[in-house]
Amino acid sequence: MKISVQEELPRVAGLLAGTDEAGRGPLAGSVVAAAVILDPDRRIDGLDDSKKLSEKKREYLFDEIRDRALAFSIISVSAQQIDEMNILQASLFAMKSAVESLSQAPDHVFVDGNKTLVDCAIASTAIIKGDSRVAEIAAASILAKVERDRQMRALHRQYPEYGFDRHKGYPTKAHREILQRLGPCPEHRRSYAPVREALAIK
Repeated sequence: MKISVQEELPRVAGLLAGTDEAGRGPLAGSVVAAAVILDPDRRIDGLDDSKKLSEKKREYLFDEIRDRALAFSIISVSAQQIDEMNILQASLFAMKSAVESLSQAPDHVFVDGNKTLVDCAIASTAIIKGDSRVAEIAAASILAKVERDRQMRALHRQYPEYGFDRHKGYPTKAHREILQRLGPCPEHRRSYAPVREALAIK
């Protein structure tokens, strides 16, 4: 498995956590963030960017990470909070909250993307494409993705007419057509343009 903290990445002493989020692009549902501290003595094979893994593989690794990591946490920020904060701030808040909810405090955090965590008690470094470069971030991306997909399947049971089990809230053609026809449900993000447009129609 090639994912590791590579030589060109910053070297950190002590416990390293990785954090990532899932669900910035969808029109509905929460944004979910996870933070993970891996155990060097309990290797997890197959870690990678969650988007590159099959659903079956993600589900398997979800259980492996929860079982083998030194610490992990998963935090959700609702559609209503996203509308109040904007999606960037909601994503950063979710990742910060996930880091601060870890049962062990890390010495440093690698954050997927180009933003560090503001007002966080733990120092952080932004890592572009971190979910493909850092094992801790890859693990966090898997936890966040699996948790969010499960939430969207639960929303499908509540609002089956929207097809959340298929598109997971992303703005697919089918989702946008349903949105135009039915209008948004309470879990749609009113601050997103396609949802605002559907509200105007209704």
